[in-house]
Amino acid sequence: MPVGQIVKAISGFYYVRSTEGTELQCRARGIFKFSKKKITPLVGDFVEYEATGLDEGVVTSIRPRHSELLRPAIANVDQAVVVCSLREPDFQQMPVDRFLVHGEREGLDMVLCLTKWDLLEDERVIEKVRQIYEPAGYPVIVTSVKTKQGLDELRSYLTDRISVFAGQSGVGKSSLLNEILPERVLETGKVSEKLGRGRHTTRQVELIPLPQGGQVADTPGFSQLSFQGFESDELGSYFPEIRERSSLCKFRGCLHINEPQCEVKAALEREGIHLERYQNYCQFLNEIKDQQRRY
Repeated sequence: MPVGQIVKAISGFYYVRSTEGTELQCRARGIFKFSKKKITPLVGDFVEYEATGLDEGVVTSIRPRHSELLRPAIANVDQAVVVCSLREPDFQQMPVDRFLVHGEREGLDMVLCLTKWDLLEDERVIEKVRQIYEPAGYPVIVTSVKTKQGLDELRSYLTDRISVFAGQSGVGKSSLLNEILPERVLETGKVSEKLGRGRHTTRQVELIPLPQGGQVADTPGFSQLSFQGFESDELGSYFPEIRERSSLCKFRGCLHINEPQCEVKAALEREGIHLERYQNYCQFLNEIKDQQRRY
């Protein structure tokens, strides 16, 4: 039975790209609805399918996934490019850290891409972002679609990989993809001056092939990622700078809050861990505990 990849899903139809590069519009066979595992096909899934017409078919089974994201809903991604703007809207660390945590949980390589460099008046903002994220092991790419700065560096990270582009609305995801894929113009939206955030211009997840090899996924913007299903003692492992020090804590399962002889707290005092990253860790930990109490 032939194998292809789901590259787009709209209103119950799955668009499967075959190994020859052709696309079929497929429905999912009813076994998915009645399966005990309740697996729903996702964009990025490698699937077996049967052709029922010239450009039509039916998905019969899903191959095992090596990664899965819920929001955006996509499977088999290698890398996440977290896009955030320097201006209009201003850089916001909280949503960046939320997505990094979820990406770390799925074992993805993470890249931070800053946009709208040409609008920035104070270059110290870039230096601050680098000081926060580069010591934690995250590459930081600074870009401008207007001046074309940083775009070649971004392309080098995308080559031969399946990457998801994600970030809040209005940060410039679609504008970046328009530069990387000049033959495919994606709708872009303006940022609301009143709210300081953009309109959603991407309405579904879609995998787009790159000229130099690899694929990228344009995804709907997100405003918040919850921590439902997380356990308190696992959160620290999704902050690389906390993970590498936690084994030196006196107590196994240390949450790095009030425990004695905590190496994470000691590193914080030495400024080996950035204060704002630690503060976000504490906020996320409180959210997890609140959810556990409610359920």
